[in-house]
Amino acid sequence: MSRKHKIANLIGVPLPLIGVVVAIVLLWNRAIGPLELGLLVVLYGLTALGVTLGFHRMLTHRAFESSRAFRAIIAVLGSMAVQGSVLTWVADHRKHHAFTDQEGDPHSPHLSGPGFRGAVRGLWHAHVGWLFESVGMADRSRFVPDLLRDRVITVVDRLFWLWVALGFAIPFGLGWLIGGGLGAALTAVLWGGLVRVFLLHHVTWSINSVCHFFGRRRFAVEDESRNVFWLAPLSMGEAWHHNHHAFPTSAFHGLGSWERVADPTGLLISLLERLGVIWNVVRISPERQAAKLAPSGRGPDGLSADRS
Repeated sequence: MSRKHKIANLIGVPLPLIGVVVAIVLLWNRAIGPLELGLLVVLYGLTALGVTLGFHRMLTHRAFESSRAFRAIIAVLGSMAVQGSVLTWVADHRKHHAFTDQEGDPHSPHLSGPGFRGAVRGLWHAHVGWLFESVGMADRSRFVPDLLRDRVITVVDRLFWLWVALGFAIPFGLGWLIGGGLGAALTAVLWGGLVRVFLLHHVTWSINSVCHFFGRRRFAVEDESRNVFWLAPLSMGEAWHHNHHAFPTSAFHGLGSWERVADPTGLLISLLERLGVIWNVVRISPERQAAKLAPSGRGPDGLSADRS
């Protein structure tokens, strides 16, 4: 990656997060306080897990099994992230894996031409432009036939806008009850609703763009997926994206010992398995990992880089 590419990424990716942090500092005790910040953090975590644990690892890749009630709850939480209905999200993501970084991929950053201009266009498309061009275009009968037969998931899908409204009604109602009035309710829905959705969208889109453009890799895969360690905690572990493309059905995206610590979704999966909430959890053995190492790999805990 050229110096210009690195500068563009370093400026563009963390800028919204920095802006939110600065806004919190400047507006503290005026437009935001402990209530609003608490709602932002808690609802971000819950809806992010709805996407990463539910939409992605459970429903898209069937990395574990669960009860109908658990599937319904986690699919509702994912819907509250406002990233599209559950069937649309899963179909698009399965199509992404079927055509990763090739023609047909809904959001590859590598299909917009050569040079710096092509890279910028590609990153824009992968990050947000695809939402205006290819989102929801995946054929459901081809990519999610199993979920079309799942009564729980199809009902959750049809009621998508109800869950979106609920995602804003919850912080509004809590703000009214705890804060004691309309003003508190409005600031609560601002931070626990609008800002929460904005942040989670940006982090999720960064998996599509950043994690297919720069970072580290060690497995022999044919796509351009990358691991981006600093994005892993915010994305609930999804930024171990190269690991995920190497082993899509793995319930754990953090495969190395220190990677697992920065895979909150994987840590929660381990806890839920111990509690008996989920079962048949897919794990990738060290032997399978070692067998798929690229020639420059350093072992299951290594992080060799061919682009950074």
